[in-house]
Amino acid sequence: MSLKPTLLAGALALAGAFGAAPSYAQTEVKLWHMEQPPHRVARIQELIDAFNAANPDIKVVQEPQSWDQVYAKVPAAIAAGNPPDMLFAIPDFTTVVRKVDQLESVADFVKELDAEHGFVPAAVEPYSYDGGVWAVPLYNMALSLWYNKKMLDDAGVAPPKTWSEWKAAAQTLSKDGIVGVGLPANKQLYTDQTTYAVMVNNGASDLFNADGSIAFDNEKTVGAYDFYKDLYQYSSPDAANWTWGEAEACFSSETCAMILQFTVISTYDAQGGGDAANLGVAPVPHADDQADSSTIAYSNGVMFLSKDPAKREASKKFIRFLLQPDNYGKFLTMEPGLFLPVTKDGAAAGTFWSDPLVVKYKSQVEQMIKNADRGMLFGFTGGHVFPAIGAISAQNMLAETLQKVVINGSDAATAVKEGAAAMTEATK
Repeated sequence: MSLKPTLLAGALALAGAFGAAPSYAQTEVKLWHMEQPPHRVARIQELIDAFNAANPDIKVVQEPQSWDQVYAKVPAAIAAGNPPDMLFAIPDFTTVVRKVDQLESVADFVKELDAEHGFVPAAVEPYSYDGGVWAVPLYNMALSLWYNKKMLDDAGVAPPKTWSEWKAAAQTLSKDGIVGVGLPANKQLYTDQTTYAVMVNNGASDLFNADGSIAFDNEKTVGAYDFYKDLYQYSSPDAANWTWGEAEACFSSETCAMILQFTVISTYDAQGGGDAANLGVAPVPHADDQADSSTIAYSNGVMFLSKDPAKREASKKFIRFLLQPDNYGKFLTMEPGLFLPVTKDGAAAGTFWSDPLVVKYKSQVEQMIKNADRGMLFGFTGGHVFPAIGAISAQNMLAETLQKVVINGSDAATAVKEGAAAMTEATK
């Protein structure tokens, strides 16, 4: 009997003990995402480490990116022949990527995952058009109205449900250095989001007509911008430069009595006293002549950009791992109360509901999930998907129009008409 196999095994064991590179072929896949806060990066790395340990033939590497740069950076990476293999993104971003690099449909993969986990249909819909499915849904986000219960109670103000109640509450609460309602006006994605949350609550959810032409210039949109301007007078003096973090800081420091935000739970718990009983969350108020509240909601997904079969299969294996309920609950709670489940078994995952912050703020998380049920997204309404929305989102045209109204003092009707013209030009 030859001793060569035994000797070889011993040599490999010694090599491993001294940290030598593995002797087998290893497929490396690069993940880009925009979840930059360190605790989110750490949680994603924790899951990557667990996956890599269980799959030594695959090495997943994460490279966090910035929302401010990624719309330009991804097309540049594709042009240079060095794109990420996986990219976490929102629906309009898939339209941008498809324009510069025809994605391969993941319809069969989504069907496989749906059979195992049960996707919420609304999470898949924004990625399903042109005869394919262009990303795998991973998590949902929905904007809500967050308020400090004590500040409202002390002022004799009830949580507002309508626009007239909202404006009256903001006016009453704006005193003694307190900002009644924190609203941004930066030309940035956060302002796109808050602007659209106001628009949908005035019946102005559609940016496109059914034929693909721009539907932005109408009295409902103008009314939404007029109302935002009225409300903005009770916001912070520096709100023209706000992103999400500044709004959360204003709320957690009890300088803002109310804000529109996806979540404030982590920041509030760490910096705002952490009194769960004092943290209020409600649907975004609606116009007085509207029957119900709506909001903006994002189904965040993952695109596979690599054309290499081995990298694509390795990427799929990682996503299968991520959507297993125990792993998925840990993934969602990288920011407890922000990322909401898009699968049926994920919504019941013990690792989601047992997270200490989710336990502490269970009622708030439950309300957020309810708010998400009436969520919409610009460019993905009325049963239609309009790929041209990518050009509008990339240039923050909703926010740009808002700046003309609230910062430059432009008439809302004029600014909206100019915005519609710019959108038409951008989507040619």
